[in-house]
Amino acid sequence: MSPTLIFLLVMSLFAVNNGNPNIEIKIGVILDMDSNVGKMSKTCISMATGDFYRKHDNYTTIIHPYYRDSKQDNVQAASAALDLMKNIQVTAIIGPMTSSQADFVIDLGNKEKVPVISPAASPSLSPYNNHYFIRSAHNSTLQLKPITELIKHFSWSEVVFMYEDGEYGRGLVPYLSDAMMNIGTKVTYQTVIYPSASDDWILAELYKLKTKQTRVFVVHALPDLALRLFKKVNVVGMMDEGYVWFITEGLTSQLHNLDHKEDLMQGVIGVKSFIRNSGKLFDFKKRWKREFRSLYPDDDETQLDTSGIRLYDTVFGLAMALEKTLKEKGDSAMDSEGTRALKGGSMLLQSIRNFRFDGLSGDFNICHGQLQSSAYEIVNIIGTGEKTIGFWSPKNGILKMLDNETKGIKPVMWPGDSHVIPKGWEIPVSNKNMLRVGVRIGGFDQFIDADIDPETHQVTMTGFCVDVFKAVVDALPYALKFEFVRFVSSDDKRPAGTFDDLVFNLSIGGYDAVVGDITILAYRSDRVAFTLPYTEAGVSLVVPIKDERKSAWIFLKPLEKELWITAGAFFIYTGLVVWVIEHRVNKEFRGAPHKQVGMLLYNSFSTLVYSHRARLISNLSRFVMIVWVFVVLVLTSSYTASLTSMLTVQKLRPTYTDINEIKRNGESIGYQDGSFVRDKLIRMGFNDTQLKGYRTFEQYHDALKNGSQNGGVSAIMEELPYIRVFVAKYCNMYTMTGPIHKTAGFGFAFPKGSPLVHDVSKAILQVTEKQMMNITNHWFKEDANCDQQQKGPQMKTEGFGLDSFKGVFLIAGLSSTSALLIFASRFLYQNREMLVSQDHSVSQKLLGIAKSFDVYRDEESKTSIPKATADHVEPNNNNNSPAISMFHQEAGVFSQEEGFSSTLPESPVVLDTIQVVQTTTN
Repeated sequence: MSPTLIFLLVMSLFAVNNGNPNIEIKIGVILDMDSNVGKMSKTCISMATGDFYRKHDNYTTIIHPYYRDSKQDNVQAASAALDLMKNIQVTAIIGPMTSSQADFVIDLGNKEKVPVISPAASPSLSPYNNHYFIRSAHNSTLQLKPITELIKHFSWSEVVFMYEDGEYGRGLVPYLSDAMMNIGTKVTYQTVIYPSASDDWILAELYKLKTKQTRVFVVHALPDLALRLFKKVNVVGMMDEGYVWFITEGLTSQLHNLDHKEDLMQGVIGVKSFIRNSGKLFDFKKRWKREFRSLYPDDDETQLDTSGIRLYDTVFGLAMALEKTLKEKGDSAMDSEGTRALKGGSMLLQSIRNFRFDGLSGDFNICHGQLQSSAYEIVNIIGTGEKTIGFWSPKNGILKMLDNETKGIKPVMWPGDSHVIPKGWEIPVSNKNMLRVGVRIGGFDQFIDADIDPETHQVTMTGFCVDVFKAVVDALPYALKFEFVRFVSSDDKRPAGTFDDLVFNLSIGGYDAVVGDITILAYRSDRVAFTLPYTEAGVSLVVPIKDERKSAWIFLKPLEKELWITAGAFFIYTGLVVWVIEHRVNKEFRGAPHKQVGMLLYNSFSTLVYSHRARLISNLSRFVMIVWVFVVLVLTSSYTASLTSMLTVQKLRPTYTDINEIKRNGESIGYQDGSFVRDKLIRMGFNDTQLKGYRTFEQYHDALKNGSQNGGVSAIMEELPYIRVFVAKYCNMYTMTGPIHKTAGFGFAFPKGSPLVHDVSKAILQVTEKQMMNITNHWFKEDANCDQQQKGPQMKTEGFGLDSFKGVFLIAGLSSTSALLIFASRFLYQNREMLVSQDHSVSQKLLGIAKSFDVYRDEESKTSIPKATADHVEPNNNNNSPAISMFHQEAGVFSQEEGFSSTLPESPVVLDTIQVVQTTTN
């Protein structure tokens, strides 16, 4: 019976039962009529309308479908949609079935306000952004959860993503990368396959993928393109043991439409939405077969799938939403022309964007225009059929059985009829039987060297790095065959280049791995992938050491230069303060200028040995000297302790502690030939003439022994592992000094994206914890005669700096300055009349102050005499004796030409002096 005849029969039944004509709701349907999916979908829609209205004969609305053929063309699908919206004026559209066609139709639906109900699963077509789009299938991103959980379950670290060009394929790309990143798996390569691509192009792309290490593939393509792809996969041998293939729901649900006569997909794992079997579904499947055969008697291949069952439920949901809208809106939902047709789809929109009922597919729940998630079925393709090996649910993840919630999956038949779980990667086909490991010979033989049998010419690799690598390979959870390949020049003696050249050779496919003393550096990591380091990290200096006790100037080293200068300045300043205070009252601080300078310096510096004998009269100077003696005590005690330490404990010291000193002096510095250290030194400001490369520890020794002046070097910049060995070998001659410049240490290198990196890094951790000490002791035995201090970076015994004594100098400075200020204020107060005098110029006042300061005052006898009188006065009864005349001249009685009066100023000091002189002359 044809769909049209069914529709007319239903209409007549409504008229008989109700006695009233039903409201016809025009619904557009866009399908690829000649495709298997189109035929299946049309059959499901016809059966849904008949089944629904037989069950709901009391409904006042009835769906009238208007079918259009998209002819598998995006433009034709858009044209059909426009015809249905403009000419037929449909209330809603079901279809198209593909994302690329739906992309055009959804835009038209938004503009014309006509709901578009489609199973288009591309995440770029969002019901949240397109209000008139209702997705009747799961968002395709949901299937990534069971796929990623399976990949995580088998611990595969890398995958290759192959997808069909177009809206269907491209929309999933960013979501897949994010999903893999969340489980720590890397998408190493993405291959986009155009539907128009030739078989030769597909074949060439597969051969390229075969040369890569990753063996886990995720295919996201529609059945037609997938069939062509898997035919070529079998041709190139990529369906053999060791490979893993996943296919997404769009392909898994259409497996029955593929040609399985050649068993093209043996061992492939697919995911698809799970619909639980029920009696109602079983009955529908039988009826569907009969209906389909009546409509398409010549088609023996098309089968009912999940999309058809959901389409059946979609029609049920749409019919219920139409009736609900009409009942809620009443006459307002009808058009104004009386055609008894529902107004535009905007009246229907809210009802159809949110509805839920129990359908053939189970809980059919549309929320905000999106079918909500449900369980997925995981199938394993075996032969021409498929076997369910597990399930995935949003709540419980991967399960063997959905009902008992047992974690995991059932045994899988992998490609190549293998039951062994693939590793997920393989060494590329060209090197499949053996891992080619590149090594650079020509450096320090303790780390890596080659022994060549003179008869058989067989090469045996030895050294610390080789033993570590062998131990790491043994610690891997699987067997790994490898062979060492030397990176040497054509003469088979010298290295073929630097370490950077070796790394570059690895990046272009010259080797499968590189082993040796290869330092992990940022710019090298741009080309290759490094494992975790297996040695300590850093670069530092090696310099000769000298016996500090043999230095003629070692007595100066306990105090730094700034401290020596500051201490000397304070000696002079303190002596000057004491002299100023004592000069007027203490005979020992008077006399000829050279005598007074000597007394000033002697009195201050003699405190170093506490031999000062000058008697101090003023309490201010006594206070200053007490504080200063305390400061000297602190200084001498610290100096003695430091010098003692230098002469006893710190016997050996490096000749240089600062690389900048070597650079400033224009001296030479050495490095390992071919190492990155040369570039580092150039960046630090060294020129080519200062840099010298060496290859052995013996050359290092000779160069350091000769020094820059004799054609050698002043220091060697090298990495810490080499320094440890070199210093241990020449322990009494060289030491490590200066700051340690950080690096990442030695590591093994692999091509970018190699899955070996993760496994080898994990094995390095095991070897480091259990075996590294034994390997290190075997190759780097320490000399028992070496001083313990040479086993690590040398601690430099520095002299005391100014910062250590700021406190005591502050106390000494404050005390001396305070005493000086007190003395000055008292002295100026005593001479205040001279200072305030209006009859004299400033220079005359200063000269008078100076003369007054130079007057000697005997504090014990309370008398004051001028300096000249104290030194030369003789008894004389004549008041006009030469002594008084001399006093007048020296005390400030000047002639009128000099601007002073003929009489002395009435200063207390002067008056006292006159009285003393007169008493003496009488």
